[in-house]
Amino acid sequence: MKLRQLVLAATAAATLAVASTSAFAQAKEQFFPALIYRTGAYAPNGIPWANGFGDYLKMVNARGGINGVKISTEECDTAYATDRGVECYERLKGKANGAMYHPFSTGITFALTDKAPADKNPIITAGYGRSESADGNVFKWNFPLGGTYWAAADIIMQVISKRENGNLKGKKIALVYHDSPYGKEPIALLQERAKTQGYELSLLPVTHPGVEQTATWLQIRQNKPDYVLLWGWGVMNAAALKQAVATGYPRDKMYGVWWSAAEPDVKDVGEGAKGYNGLVANGYTGKILADIKKTLHDKKAGTGPVEEVGTVLYNRGMATAMMAVEGAFRAQERYGKGKVMTGEQLRWGLENLNITAARLETLGMTGIMRPLSTSCADHEGSRSARMHTWDGKKWAYSTDWIEADMSYIKPLTKQFADKYAAEKKLTRRTPADCQS
Repeated sequence: MKLRQLVLAATAAATLAVASTSAFAQAKEQFFPALIYRTGAYAPNGIPWANGFGDYLKMVNARGGINGVKISTEECDTAYATDRGVECYERLKGKANGAMYHPFSTGITFALTDKAPADKNPIITAGYGRSESADGNVFKWNFPLGGTYWAAADIIMQVISKRENGNLKGKKIALVYHDSPYGKEPIALLQERAKTQGYELSLLPVTHPGVEQTATWLQIRQNKPDYVLLWGWGVMNAAALKQAVATGYPRDKMYGVWWSAAEPDVKDVGEGAKGYNGLVANGYTGKILADIKKTLHDKKAGTGPVEEVGTVLYNRGMATAMMAVEGAFRAQERYGKGKVMTGEQLRWGLENLNITAARLETLGMTGIMRPLSTSCADHEGSRSARMHTWDGKKWAYSTDWIEADMSYIKPLTKQFADKYAAEKKLTRRTPADCQS
């Protein structure tokens, strides 16, 4: 099995190569490092994300690059391990004069947050990472674009509140979460909402990788929570759904974060998962998908199997790559079209994103992404998602887009950002620094 994984990883890395890389990206090449995982316990979920990410970069090159600047990339497999993620970062950071990094792990994000400022490398954590890093006045180099875990938790609680006609007093909410920085992220927001909404919150951690959950679901059977929130990843999600089936817990009262609501999470459970609800931050359809099939997969140049194109995690990886590329386009508008951007210039581009509906239409991303704009103070840009529900065979939207409630999130963000600043002896950015 180990040999097979190595062969698959080597093949995938070779397939992904968008353009060759060398010490410092070659002339007219913008380096996009890819910290991904095609091996390990979380590979079934990590692979489609990585394939969507890779395919979008290939499409940009096929369309002429970033104003003529071609993209070069290199994968480094972290296996979702923090130590390996740091090793990958250290190995790749010398290949360009600054680049945008996607840790694709909250644990790796925590480890890199202190490294990135000195190296002048922006960190994009689209839909994960440190929730307080939305505060760009403290976290100059972190970009949790498109939504944090506090936004996700808030949206889920809005859906549940609406289901209960706005009254959650006395209700029992159980959070089944991956016992890691990722799984712990929503706790602060859920506790804040509990104070005002009056529900009882129980915290049920699940040890990596999450296969064994018998004791967790025994507690659920005994305590009979009104709702279960699932904050899992990889095999943990399917294991939780199978335990719900075994213990008779209603799947329609389970709500998963966007990393717990993709095809790999439900396909092995099938009809047993019917009624399960989960967040989705990107749409199912868009012209870009047909373009990728025609331009890449019809020519046997796709990063992974064509059947993955349009799936939840593939679309998420593709959208993440798009936001990074748009950061480079935006930087070129200020620092020179057709030039390779430095890390500082890329950071400015990400901080001044303005992805309009018209721009999404041009890119073929209408239906996949919503408009997004950032600023010095707001490194998140947008914070909305839909709920979709598994019907036994496929996902289908069950709500319209829902915006996170900033009355809960804004004070929490400032509180945690101020705490980080005090610990690291940082001062909030000045207006002049915001223009730099």
